[in-house]
Amino acid sequence: MRMLDLMRAIEQQPYAAAIAHSQWLFPMFEIAHVLALTLVVGSVAMIDLRLLGIGNRERSVTELMGSVLPWTWGAFAVAATFGLLLFSSKAATYYVNLPFRIKMICMGLAALNMLIFHGLLERDVATWDRGIPPLRVRIAGGISLALWIVIVAAGRWIGFTT
Repeated sequence: MRMLDLMRAIEQQPYAAAIAHSQWLFPMFEIAHVLALTLVVGSVAMIDLRLLGIGNRERSVTELMGSVLPWTWGAFAVAATFGLLLFSSKAATYYVNLPFRIKMICMGLAALNMLIFHGLLERDVATWDRGIPPLRVRIAGGISLALWIVIVAAGRWIGFTT
């Protein structure tokens, strides 16, 4: 089965068709997706700015991450759930959409950046927790911030191309 055929099959699922044909479901799901994504991006930006040595310098990195990351992950779960539901309603359209592909690629790169940060760069956090992080950590924070800006821009661009 070709990928586009799979996307069309997803669109034919009863829940996907209900979202696509409802006057209220798609807009309500989009509102939930955007609000949750706002929390994700805002909380990630707080951490990234701290990693860059720009924001929240009075707090340690571990203290900030401890208070912010639960909100980030909760909001991400909501954004992803509603994003998948929105995707299902127009799967074939989104699958071939350039801004959607850019958004998904950047989300994958942001996940990889996060894995590298938490798996490698955070290991010696005790040595820089309260000060300015080392260059490699600042680079990870800058990459994360840039990727999330592109994710938001591409997400907004999707609305003009579908």
